[in-house]
Amino acid sequence: MFIGYVVVAALLALALSASAFLTFTRNPQIVGNMTRLDVPESWLPRLATLKAAGALGLLAGLAVPALGGAAAIGVTLYFIGALITHLRAKDYEVAPVVVITLLAIAALVLRTTSA
Repeated sequence: MFIGYVVVAALLALALSASAFLTFTRNPQIVGNMTRLDVPESWLPRLATLKAAGALGLLAGLAVPALGGAAAIGVTLYFIGALITHLRAKDYEVAPVVVITLLAIAALVLRTTSA
């Protein structure tokens, strides 16, 4: 199970790191999506920080199981919030959000069963 966590955590951390970078640098596509979802631009640094912290926590979870579990919970909650935001804005292109949420849930299950 630990090898499964390593693979899922690495993939999820990579996706979160890329998303955090694009959000920090205010990539036009990210800004456009956030505007369409009525997310204030002032929230972008905080959201990017949360994604970066989630990525670091998942990787730290390789050595500290409780930290990996906490990061997986945090990332899951973050993306459940993202899904709710998409649905409230009547934006039904939610496949990426759902996939990342499921990866975060998988990371949590794998981390807790391999501890």
